[in-house]
Amino acid sequence: MAAASRISSLLSRSLLSKGRICGLGRSVVCSYTTAAALEKPITPSINVNYTKLLINGNFVDSASGKTFPTYDPRTGDVIAHVAEGDAEDINRAVSAARKAFDEGPWPKMTAYERSRVLFRFADLIDQHTEELATLETWDNGKPYEQAAKIELPMISRLIRYYAGWADKIHGLTVPADSPHLLQTIHEPIGVAGQIIPWNFPLLMFAWKVGPALACGNTVVIKTAEQTPLSALYAAKLLHEAGLPPGVLNVVSGFGPTAGAALATHMQVDKLAFTGSTETGKIVLELAAKSNLKPITLELGGKSPFIVCKDADVDKAVELAHFALFFNQGQCCCAGSRTYVHESVYDEFLEKAKARALKRSVGDPFVTGIEQGPQIDSEQFEKIMRYIRSGVESGATLETGGERIGDKGFYIQPTVFSNVKEDMLIAKDEIFGPVQSILKFKDINEVIRRANTTSYGLAAGVFTQDIDTANTLTRALKVGTVWINCYDVFDAAIPFGGYKMSGQGREKGIHCLSNYLQVKAVVTPLKDPAWI
Repeated sequence: MAAASRISSLLSRSLLSKGRICGLGRSVVCSYTTAAALEKPITPSINVNYTKLLINGNFVDSASGKTFPTYDPRTGDVIAHVAEGDAEDINRAVSAARKAFDEGPWPKMTAYERSRVLFRFADLIDQHTEELATLETWDNGKPYEQAAKIELPMISRLIRYYAGWADKIHGLTVPADSPHLLQTIHEPIGVAGQIIPWNFPLLMFAWKVGPALACGNTVVIKTAEQTPLSALYAAKLLHEAGLPPGVLNVVSGFGPTAGAALATHMQVDKLAFTGSTETGKIVLELAAKSNLKPITLELGGKSPFIVCKDADVDKAVELAHFALFFNQGQCCCAGSRTYVHESVYDEFLEKAKARALKRSVGDPFVTGIEQGPQIDSEQFEKIMRYIRSGVESGATLETGGERIGDKGFYIQPTVFSNVKEDMLIAKDEIFGPVQSILKFKDINEVIRRANTTSYGLAAGVFTQDIDTANTLTRALKVGTVWINCYDVFDAAIPFGGYKMSGQGREKGIHCLSNYLQVKAVVTPLKDPAWI
């Protein structure tokens, strides 16, 4: 809860606004704090030292010698050129991981020894917060304060959580119906292939690597091509903590080459993927067509945020704003369908628009900035297409809807009203700073409408009535329901979706089963004193 409270406090700040006129085919008065987006960007204070692939404990060039650029979303300029891994590099990484699992010390260490490595890694994360947060902001565009004060503490906490689990994973002795000793043993699954997204590069690195290593597995992780830098730095720290060579291998590259090679590799025993539902379907098919490796999928969402008639409107507006605009709207569980009861709809709408107008947008390295740029030109153009679609389909553009500046990928915080379920902005995962506000009459209606989607990742409920909260909690077909809060990501809370939002769970005790095999061992008992 503390982390979530800090997030909400951090992102609710606003600076004095400056007036400007914007609109898509209509006059919309806007007054955003955008000066920082128009000024010369701050130059980060660190050097990029790790751009090669990490295979078998060493930073190496790709087999092809190719590199690709990673860009600063504030400007579109190149930050660095990174080794471009492909199928051959995945082969090298998997071979190293396979050998480390079959012959190396990691799975043969005591669980306590493995936990000590992970605890040291968490300490190193805390010691290198500035470097890691700077790389995360530079490569991704998220506010530095968010990365340094919120995400990095969450990451080290999660690593410590799984370090604590390492020596508490055990089987059972099972009563038998015959003179036999029955035992279950929990074994590491082997080589885990992991594919992570660009919106939370370090957090997703931790969500994947932490439980896999705690269970005694070895790992090949493919980072998103948009954000390769922070994971390489974190992997270097993990080896400083004492991780043996080959246990963790990091391949930077593209989905159709490196990602597909990892998903189809016959020596990979388990696959975990976080990303879009469309890509998740492809990954699932590739895994099935190869060696039928088990797969965990954490996919897209179109999460409802339901404001009931008894809500404190001011608090509901702030929480709904946070639920949607956090991380530039680039969050799989963003509260991107804001359902508001008709009795408070008009008041909510005016205050939601006013809150969007106060949002500070600009260089994410500037203190007090709430919203940085979108990740890249492709995502920027996708969001702008959805905004145009909203206008063309008849939704009311209350504020925003345009680009900020002429360099980088900044978008004005955007609010639509009079949104209907058949509009694309109400159906599709936009993954951007676009709030769609819908009106409802009663609980049964909003339950039906909220569940009429192919997604089922999360939901928010804002009410002072415990009976209403309980009714909605049980009726909504989603993996997480936040009551009068949002985006609370404690390390122990399982996270995952219903329907096309994925399969399996990340975090918490439930995640450990993703990386373990259960073996039954049966031994005859000769003349036992008891059975």
